Amino acid sequence: MTVWDDLVGQTRVSEQLAAAARDADALVTAAASDAPPPEASKMTHAWLFTGPPGAGRPQTARAFAAALQCVSPDRALGSAPGCGFCDGCHTALVGTHADVTTVAAVGTQILADDMRDTVRKSFTSPANGRWQVILVEDAERLNEKSANAVLKAVEEPAPRTVWLLCAPSLEDVLPTIRSRCRHLNLSTPSVEAVADLLIRRDGIEPEIAAAVARATQGHVDRARRLATDERARARRAAVLKLPLRIEDIGGCLRAAQELVDAATEDSKQLAEEVDTKETEELRAALGAAQGGRMPRGTAGVMKELEDRQKRRRTRTQRDSLDQALTDLTGFYRDVLALQFGSRVALANMDAEDALERLARGSTPESTLRRIEAIAACRDALDRNVAPLLAVEAMTMALRAG
Repeated sequence: MTVWDDLVGQTRVSEQLAAAARDADALVTAAASDAPPPEASKMTHAWLFTGPPGAGRPQTARAFAAALQCVSPDRALGSAPGCGFCDGCHTALVGTHADVTTVAAVGTQILADDMRDTVRKSFTSPANGRWQVILVEDAERLNEKSANAVLKAVEEPAPRTVWLLCAPSLEDVLPTIRSRCRHLNLSTPSVEAVADLLIRRDGIEPEIAAAVARATQGHVDRARRLATDERARARRAAVLKLPLRIEDIGGCLRAAQELVDAATEDSKQLAEEVDTKETEELRAALGAAQGGRMPRGTAGVMKELEDRQKRRRTRTQRDSLDQALTDLTGFYRDVLALQFGSRVALANMDAEDALERLARGSTPESTLRRIEAIAACRDALDRNVAPLLAVEAMTMALRAG
């Protein structure tokens, strides 16, 4: 199994990256032997991966990072790096490679402070690997200062540094940054391809794999979570019941509160294990005494970690709420399909009775207005409107139709 095997539905992109990794390997080999570099190399110093949610932008970038660090001695002459099992590939894939740095938004933005050490590292030579790789998972969350810091690094990169930026679309990245990157656009994997991956790699039962792949419309990570987490399935089921519970103002307000509470609980569950592990590791690194007492002068470091974890919890709550709104949009899209007489590729077959009830009791025009109300709620959340206020306004609009 190579690093490319789990990139679902991205054959064209995988082929381009494999060719670039092959040329990157040739560049490093030539430099080590003082030979002239190969001509017309497909390798470049900055890449921008775009595509819809679930397409696997970070996974694709990480697979490329692994291929760049591949040190397999058994690779056939002329074949692309990325064996998937050598030390370079393995450590890059699991996130422990010394020369692969990953930056992800802790809060709603990637701040300049979060990028300072990374940008400084980008100007250094690889410590152990073949390339210094900087992977920014949420390039759309760079604020003005952090984006300008990245721009300076991308404008004048070190000879063996590679920037891998991930964002939903080209428009989410500064024009000055994207103009210096090679752009690769990923597509949403097919439902069948996602189901096959879940069966093959995660051992999910075929019936469950097909159901969650259909429900998430090709979102690999979301499908895997639904397949393996009973609480995630229960929360999604509750979201799909919301359209039938907003018949009066009281129902709208209760539904809004429950939706926000569910997102809060979901984010708490996701963050709890990470926060505990981070705190314990930092306490050990700072030399915490038995019984929990910390050495003098370490309070500021612990406070900085707590602030970062708080920002991450806020972001995770917004992301969980956004996922619920995505599920709700999919529900009304299915209603609209039924109203136009189509049953092809319905995502929410597990809520078929509710879909048909709403389809019979409303018009396509009202369904479109409801989809627009969900989009307006997402826009409000992006503008940092209080979540409960934004969701209450949405549920009232859903009731009005």
